[in-house]
Amino acid sequence: MCGRYRLSRRKQILEDHFDAVSGDEDWNPRYNIAPTQSVPVIRQNPKDPVREVSLFRWGLIPSWASDPRISTRMINARSETLTTKPAFKDAVRFRRCLIPADGFYEWKKNGKVKQPFCFEVDEGDLFAFAGIWDCWKSPTGESIQTCSIVTTSPNALTGLVHDRMPVILDSADYDLWLDPGMKDGGEACRLLRPYSAQSMRSYPVSQRINSVLNDDEECSHATHPFGIQHTLFS
Repeated sequence: MCGRYRLSRRKQILEDHFDAVSGDEDWNPRYNIAPTQSVPVIRQNPKDPVREVSLFRWGLIPSWASDPRISTRMINARSETLTTKPAFKDAVRFRRCLIPADGFYEWKKNGKVKQPFCFEVDEGDLFAFAGIWDCWKSPTGESIQTCSIVTTSPNALTGLVHDRMPVILDSADYDLWLDPGMKDGGEACRLLRPYSAQSMRSYPVSQRINSVLNDDEECSHATHPFGIQHTLFS
């Protein structure tokens, strides 16, 4: 699964990198993004050839849900069941998005301790998770837009720490994943594969990442506990 990630770039950099536009909403660099928090997502405008950035809540609430607390179980969507699971099958056909990031965290058990690791693409470059979204209306009529990060089997690097990894889309696949005209969920799922391990790196980080109250650069600084090397794969 993917339960924490980093997005340390500001609004203007995201707009430039993903060729997207955004409204008045802004955000600060984040180093320890957690479920239920607001995160930037990128969608394709269905009427104009424009990518748009919006802030959604991380943790999908299906439009038909009676209890919004279901979102805590919907922070991730397994690629293998996207086209069959009721919460996801319509979203993968009609409501796909990019979720920008420049790092994510996973934990590896080491005896009685779980050591957190940060995973990056190349030298900490911006990338995008494959995401899906939905809009839920509360009993009072409030609309809440939410999202989920799609996961897949691990590559050789992430497999050293965890048995799943988030889907990192190749930039060449952004247009197809976002295309509102592509309504075949099975075809969309063909894009969901493990990212190249040779294009990623991993390193251990401080236990500070365990608390959602900690959200600063130190959360993603490399440490060297238990003799673990900074680079696990080259």
